Amino acid sequence: MKKKLLTFLMLFLIFIPINLYANSQNDVFVVKINGEINNATVSYVEDSIKKAEEAKADAIIFEIDTYGGQVIAAEKIKNKIIDTDVRTIAYVNNKAESAGVLLTIACEKVYMSKTATIGSAETIPKTEKNISFWRSILRNTAEYRGRDEKIIEAMADSDVVIEGLSEKGKLINLTSSESLKYKISDGIADDYLQILEYENLNGKNIVEAEKTFEVKLISFVSNQFVSTFLLTIAMVALVFEILSPGFGIGGTISIISFGLFFLGNIMSGNSNVYSLFIFLLGLVLLFVEVIVPGFGLPGISGIIFVIVGIAMSMRTLEIAVASIAIAGVSSVIVGIILIKKGANSKFAKKITLFESMTAEKGYLSVDAPRIKVGDKGFTMTPMRPIGYIVIDNEKFEASSESGFIDKDEEVIVLKVDGSKIFIKRSE
Repeated sequence: MKKKLLTFLMLFLIFIPINLYANSQNDVFVVKINGEINNATVSYVEDSIKKAEEAKADAIIFEIDTYGGQVIAAEKIKNKIIDTDVRTIAYVNNKAESAGVLLTIACEKVYMSKTATIGSAETIPKTEKNISFWRSILRNTAEYRGRDEKIIEAMADSDVVIEGLSEKGKLINLTSSESLKYKISDGIADDYLQILEYENLNGKNIVEAEKTFEVKLISFVSNQFVSTFLLTIAMVALVFEILSPGFGIGGTISIISFGLFFLGNIMSGNSNVYSLFIFLLGLVLLFVEVIVPGFGLPGISGIIFVIVGIAMSMRTLEIAVASIAIAGVSSVIVGIILIKKGANSKFAKKITLFESMTAEKGYLSVDAPRIKVGDKGFTMTPMRPIGYIVIDNEKFEASSESGFIDKDEEVIVLKVDGSKIFIKRSE
């Protein structure tokens, strides 16, 4: 009995310290920085660092795979990385370009995968003011972390020449082996486990920081390609709505798409509310143009304000021009098709209200026009396809069923539904 008791006591004394040691093991957090760096990325990184600090994590591995993004957002993240007391490790899993370079060198240690690259950090647009500011941030961070600031500067400015490594007019972009050679990185690793081994963190539990739904949504809709797609859908739907009678699915889709477009760009930091106000003013002017006969100052001003508002909402002028061009061409093509097809389009009939509300079906009109099928008149305004006609010196609003009809053309009444008049060109 004494032997059993002694054995139990020994086992107890052995396993209690082991258990306490195991419970004292802190986690290693993994924060994935991929895609465009913007305000959504800032929120994600700030939240992740805060959780790692609260959990008393042993280290944070920032897995970086990005073409870059906003300089201001990158600077905010850099400051958060430098300010934290948790050990920081950058892992360039594929590429660290532009703003990604700053986030990489902000970490205490840098590891790269075998096929990863780092560099090409020139600002867009490349102005003396932008380059000077960006170079100073990179240089200061490189000096703070003991990296070669000259090489880091040459990644951002093609005017910086390093003999044997870069020539004038070329930006530096290093492979993983070159980065290790010039001491920009500290090693080459295949995965997190190898990094933990290099950093004497074997056996640590790896916790991947999760992005909130809000961050995921903003990151998605603010993506350059998604943003351009939303803009194209919004403008095409708007054209369809303008050229179709009544308010229908085109207007609804346009509102939702424009809403997501501006929400993503404003929340991500690409834009501000002023761009939205300018855009909305443009829409109001276009609405005035639609309800007022002819095409004049409200229409021209509306188009200008809409374009300026959209351009201001995007990260760079180059991106804005490309996106607006794609959306504009698509809208023109759809507009031409709708004008040619008019109300006879099968698709238009499916998504707009063409149900006849006749007396035979129980509908009564209190404002029926005093005209009948077969009456002839002239267009007072262009029919796009809605406009105004004159019959017996009296003005009526009508809708063309034969596509676009210019001003002062003879037309004939096809049908009258309540107060609605449908016309076509007179043969």
